[in-house]
Amino acid sequence: MKEIKQNKMSSAPVGRLILGMGLPMIVSMILQAVYNIVDTAFVINMGEEGALGNLALTYAFPVQLLIIAVGVGTGVGLNALLSKSLGEHDREKADRTVGNGIFLGAVIYLVFLLFGLFGAKPFIAMQARGDERVAEMGAEYLMICCCLSFGAIGFTVYERFLQSTGKTMFSTISQISGAAANILLDYVFIYPLRMGVAGAAWATVIGQILSLLVAMLFHYCANKELGNSVKALVPSGKIIKEIYHIGLSAALMQGMLSVMMLGVNLILGTAENASLLQGSFGVYYKIMQLALFACFGLSNTIISVLSYNYGLGDGERSRACIKWGIVITLIAAAVITALYETLAGPMAQLFGMASGESGEALIRTVALAVRIASIGYVFMGLSIAVQGVLQALGYALYPLLISCLRLAVFVFPVVWLFTLAPNAAELVWWAFPIAEMLTAAVSAIMLAGVMRKKLPSHASAPIPLAA
Repeated sequence: MKEIKQNKMSSAPVGRLILGMGLPMIVSMILQAVYNIVDTAFVINMGEEGALGNLALTYAFPVQLLIIAVGVGTGVGLNALLSKSLGEHDREKADRTVGNGIFLGAVIYLVFLLFGLFGAKPFIAMQARGDERVAEMGAEYLMICCCLSFGAIGFTVYERFLQSTGKTMFSTISQISGAAANILLDYVFIYPLRMGVAGAAWATVIGQILSLLVAMLFHYCANKELGNSVKALVPSGKIIKEIYHIGLSAALMQGMLSVMMLGVNLILGTAENASLLQGSFGVYYKIMQLALFACFGLSNTIISVLSYNYGLGDGERSRACIKWGIVITLIAAAVITALYETLAGPMAQLFGMASGESGEALIRTVALAVRIASIGYVFMGLSIAVQGVLQALGYALYPLLISCLRLAVFVFPVVWLFTLAPNAAELVWWAFPIAEMLTAAVSAIMLAGVMRKKLPSHASAPIPLAA
């Protein structure tokens, strides 16, 4: 009974709980996108090589997304298992989950360290198509980000320790500290010290490491609901399997962002005005991440609250969590859409100080992309909220299918067709709202079927916990 009083997820009004936990998580997720946006804004405005630097960062971005994907996917599995274990009052399992989460973070870092050392150069060269200067800048940037990625990966692990116990404000403070350092160091490294894209990379990894250190401090000093024994660090096949029962699907879903970025880059590279389209897409996609990660923040809140109450067997609160989670996500997406439609021009201007006509063309194209693509954000919000619900209820395949539809199946063919048109720079951006609308329809159908099976409105507690 003591634990229930300590953990607000079992007793606070559901709508207020999701909003209260969701706002810090939105800020935390958005700040993950800020790293890449700030890097791009400083690099593209650094002088004669700004446009080339933007292309270099665009080519490196799929791997950065993949680092986030694997870390966040593992974190989602940790979050769901920790919240469920705490809801079931299984303290021993929760403590072992913490230890195995730290172990998995170390393994993931080693994989990206090896990629940074041996895979970064060929990956960038594949996209640069013989442009040696862009390939050189992109490889240097990517090697630094991969070889020092323990900050980004470690933070996603410790962030979930805090979020699973409802301490989302601490994770947000940790994220803000790193993002602020990144902005300051970007300016210092790129302009006074003239370190170019390497300076942007160093600013990013230093900011991520600072976020990790602050999150670790909060966890070990304030997160008393979770234990931290050395014995728990010993890997457990059973715990890891449970983490990735949900986490693997989440990692693959996030990884689809990387696949989409790489795939669209390669398709746009075949167009007549490839450099403009690829450069504009790189900038647009980083702007779009603010909206995307805001929805992911709310989706992660749904996972935490729904997993906890589903673990308790509280059907009424579980249904309320789904209702309020979707409603709040749709409202947030609508607000973001209105802001993007209004501020598309000023946002594009942040990336438009490259000299000459190329800079003006970039501004026009990015502003157009933001205005067109943001039409689909409400539909995107619905799909991502449904993914969170499905993950919390123990489904792995359905959320992954939703990601495949919205990021590949409904995108690549339409983008390719539009690149064949003479006015590709205007048409290609319509591929994104089209994909979001189609995916939202499929997501709604999936949700209705799962609700009938898992949480029928006439069911009494305890609810059925079998998949």
